[in-house]
Amino acid sequence: MWFGRCWNWFGAGPGGWGWMMGGGVMMLLFLVGLIIVGVWAVRSWQGGPMRTQAHPGLEALNLRYARGEISKAEYEEMRRDIER
Repeated sequence: MWFGRCWNWFGAGPGGWGWMMGGGVMMLLFLVGLIIVGVWAVRSWQGGPMRTQAHPGLEALNLRYARGEISKAEYEEMRRDIER
């Protein structure tokens, strides 16, 4: 019966150090996965790296101001009207 004791000593049977190390690795993988899912959930809840699309009228107004078609005062007034 020495073979059974030796087999268990090398971690092949239940209760050996191989099972203990495997359990530790699995726990570590589980925790890393839990953290990844948590970060993903928080980012998706907050909007994450995605930007919201600007109002099409505001984009056109920005282009007109950049081209010099309207003054700064006109730009500010029109922007306030669009954002309401």
